[in-house]
Amino acid sequence: MNPAGAAELAWQRLQPKRWPLPPEAFPSEAALVGGAVRDALLDRLGTAPDLDLVVEGDAIALCRQLGRRHGGSSVVLDAERSMARLVIGGWSIDLARRDGDSLEADLHRRDYTINAMALPLADRQQLVDPLHGLSHLNTRQLVAVAEANLLDDPLRLLRGLRLAAQLGFGLEPCTQRWIQQHHAAIVRVAGERVLAELEKLAAAPCGEHWLAVCLELGLLTPWRSSAWSHEEEARLACCGGVHAQQLGLSPTELNSMLPLARLANVLDGPALQQLRSSRKLQKQVVTLRQWQQRLGSADPAGQADALNDNERLQLHRDLEESLPALVLSWPAEPAQRWLKRWRDSSDRLFHPRPAIDGLSLQKALHIQPSPALGELLLHLMREQAFGRLHSHEEALQQARQWLASAEHAGGRAPRRD
Repeated sequence: MNPAGAAELAWQRLQPKRWPLPPEAFPSEAALVGGAVRDALLDRLGTAPDLDLVVEGDAIALCRQLGRRHGGSSVVLDAERSMARLVIGGWSIDLARRDGDSLEADLHRRDYTINAMALPLADRQQLVDPLHGLSHLNTRQLVAVAEANLLDDPLRLLRGLRLAAQLGFGLEPCTQRWIQQHHAAIVRVAGERVLAELEKLAAAPCGEHWLAVCLELGLLTPWRSSAWSHEEEARLACCGGVHAQQLGLSPTELNSMLPLARLANVLDGPALQQLRSSRKLQKQVVTLRQWQQRLGSADPAGQADALNDNERLQLHRDLEESLPALVLSWPAEPAQRWLKRWRDSSDRLFHPRPAIDGLSLQKALHIQPSPALGELLLHLMREQAFGRLHSHEEALQQARQWLASAEHAGGRAPRRD
């Protein structure tokens, strides 16, 4: 496809009449750049794609002016480089002052050629493509604009793998060499930005493959405390979308469990802490990795089935929300059996719940709060989880028996009122 035809097709897909403000609202020299142009040409635009525009003058002042005139709120993204965002009608429009003496000069300073194309708003027949990004879209190759550009913002090293994963592209050999050669520069990037790219990569199609490439190229080395083990490699290889679908994971389960399982096989808790992840993600990864190590790699399903009652209950308490991430590397039969029970919210082993609340127990048996009361409540939860009690009355009866046994043995029993 020639540039003029590509421009016409891109504008058809961008549907500017749907934008929250018309293209005519922007200065005549404004141009749409980056992801929206790329995704329009690939026919993968969302319903309200993020729009990135470059302008010649003060982008922050323009953003505020547009906000006052058309509504929405403006946010300064980078005062030094004059970058701002207009949020309006559920859309996000980023404005940036042109970097260089011309639009072509600006495009030469970007990361990858497929992101270095522009659509001038004033000329719907023109695609500005000085670096042959359209050709690279057609060959599905990710090509860096220049080695120096990658080092201008080392996050671009990781972003390249993330884009390849999301788009299903290959890495051009020279680009891959540059990424590997300069992988150590990634430590200069704020942890939050690194983690954001890794989470997008982990959620992408074939994310398990591209995380393995990240490890091979050294991009995760700064946050790993040890070499990548064969067990981690094998578990990561099981985190493919096709395999997960064969196990019967639903689309919702795939979207939440696959990224978690993939990340847990390349990063541990301390690494995520360095990357400033949420405490929830750190806890999920730590507990998942602990149980993976506890069950081993030879026969994890058999080891899980052989756990004693206390260990089995603890497993399900720890992994109630994330059990599918554990069983992804198991053989199909036990994995599907466990998933079937996990999907049953009334299954009290896979979804442990107190058999009776502590306050009710204290009132009914006239006992005081104590560590022993916690032991009793855990005992009742375990009995319920394994089907040995089924009602409030049975819980009270078992509690009385437990108290009597504890008192008889001289053990720790809650004090009675």
